[in-house]
Amino acid sequence: MKFGIVVFPGSNCDRDMQDALQHQLNKEVIMLWHKDKDLSMFSEEDCIVLPGGFSYGDYLRCGAIARFSPMMQSVVEFAGTGGKVLGVCNGFQILCESSLLPGVLLQNAQQQFVCKNVFIKTEDGSPLKIPVAHGEGRYYAEPAMLEELEASGQVLFRYCDEQGNIEPLCNPNGAIRNIAGITNKEGNVFGMMPHPERAVSPALGNTDGVQVFKLLGLN
Repeated sequence: MKFGIVVFPGSNCDRDMQDALQHQLNKEVIMLWHKDKDLSMFSEEDCIVLPGGFSYGDYLRCGAIARFSPMMQSVVEFAGTGGKVLGVCNGFQILCESSLLPGVLLQNAQQQFVCKNVFIKTEDGSPLKIPVAHGEGRYYAEPAMLEELEASGQVLFRYCDEQGNIEPLCNPNGAIRNIAGITNKEGNVFGMMPHPERAVSPALGNTDGVQVFKLLGLN
């Protein structure tokens, strides 16, 4: 599997993602500039990554300007043909703004930027310690859409405590139903607020992020 990492003006986690994939997980990585369009070097077995940061300075809604970049037009087409796409933090916001994922990311409930380790888990998995760093990470969707997400198993991760209990106090941003990450119906587009690329190195004392990539089938 080959990875392409899109770099927008204001991206600040693109090199973190590159280091995690290329040097820690031994993957082939190609950096993609937002003004380019060519994704011909990628197949449906590969993955395009939208990294965290503040694309275009977040001068409108987070991710709202990035959705109009030439590369994002190609990413939408790539996803439409079954190619894998992962959006982390600001990348998740861009995916929602581009309608590749349903819902929206709103300002944190406490109206403050949050940067710390949290725990997340799949529906029946073990808790994983993954860092978050965002000011607008509160996932929200209308009730009908939430029911659809739940019914079709599109909720990837929920915030939980160290024991795996899904409680409001473990929710760092007020996300509805403690949702930390979702996928599309087809299961090839993934969005999450926590940063798995910051938890893949023994030097940092945390490799739980490796499990996240495995759970998404990106290993």
